Amino acid sequence: MVNLIDKKEFEEIRPGVKKPAEQNILTPRFYTTDFEAMSKMDLSPNEDELRAILEEFRVDYNRHHFVRDEQFNQTWDNLDEKTRSLFIEFLERSCTAEFSGFLLYKELGRRLKDKSPVLAECFNLMSRDEARHAGFLNKAMADFGLSLDLGFLTKNNKYTYFAPKFIFYATYLSEKIGYWRYITIYRHLEKHPENKIYPIFNFFENWCQDENRHGDFFDAIMKATPDILNDWKARLWCRFFLLSVFATMYLNDTQRADFYAALGLDAREYDKYVIEQTNKTAGRVFPIILDVEKPEFYQRLETCVQNNEKLNQIAKSSELAPFKLLRKIPHYLSNVVNLAALYFIPPIRVDHLSGSIR
Repeated sequence: MVNLIDKKEFEEIRPGVKKPAEQNILTPRFYTTDFEAMSKMDLSPNEDELRAILEEFRVDYNRHHFVRDEQFNQTWDNLDEKTRSLFIEFLERSCTAEFSGFLLYKELGRRLKDKSPVLAECFNLMSRDEARHAGFLNKAMADFGLSLDLGFLTKNNKYTYFAPKFIFYATYLSEKIGYWRYITIYRHLEKHPENKIYPIFNFFENWCQDENRHGDFFDAIMKATPDILNDWKARLWCRFFLLSVFATMYLNDTQRADFYAALGLDAREYDKYVIEQTNKTAGRVFPIILDVEKPEFYQRLETCVQNNEKLNQIAKSSELAPFKLLRKIPHYLSNVVNLAALYFIPPIRVDHLSGSIR
């Protein structure tokens, strides 16, 4: 049953189809990579683990999970206009991120089919999972009278090139942070069902296990190619990707604190918990993790939050564009300075041989 809403705030490319959000540094991105280089990787040092993960993918634990049932046969008039708008935005961002993963994994499966069969099949089966997730989210949007044209997204989004090792860092963290985001929301709503504003949250427990298995796959690839992890450049890049993922989530979620409040969550406390758990998880494969318990870490992120709020206020003002730009520059510079300072906080080295952190 579709709940028709006032869609004036959402621009449409045609009736009922939402125009995709403008791409910027905080929105989900679409990626491409060096397929030839990936096909030549020697995975034999960790082939047994990769084949075991492939068998798990083949089992397809969630093949019957993403089925809409009678829970969805209702309207959502209980949601106020602001919460509804933020929830649609949440569904769109989540759908776009899952669909981005589907496109990347599908293309990797196609390109590697005759060159690296184990990798190819793993990527194809992960693309199956991501397609289910994206489709399920898009159907949820349709309950609110809007949806995304995924074909339009495929053709019209800009694709960012990452070398294979950067794809591994980024997708590993994306899948693992996705696990902690979903399971944290699920466990919270299990204790507070009165805040379950929509049935999709009932699916998060099984859903996050897909994210976890995908992350384990990239963990196994990186362990098979230790040069990706074991030099000084790897430590610098791992620090960069950890900070990028954590800062992007924190800046996005604090802008949408009202959505998390509707679920009974404090956006900042939720993000701190997810960051802490993802950081610890990354320590199982990355040579370093971030010192997120240092008070400066969140103090500087909060300064960036304040800068972004001011930038949004300036963007909405009626001033001429040149004056807007002049007013924005100090806030942009402040963000750069604070993010750079966060990058140079000494990280915590992880000794994988002893399992200790120092």
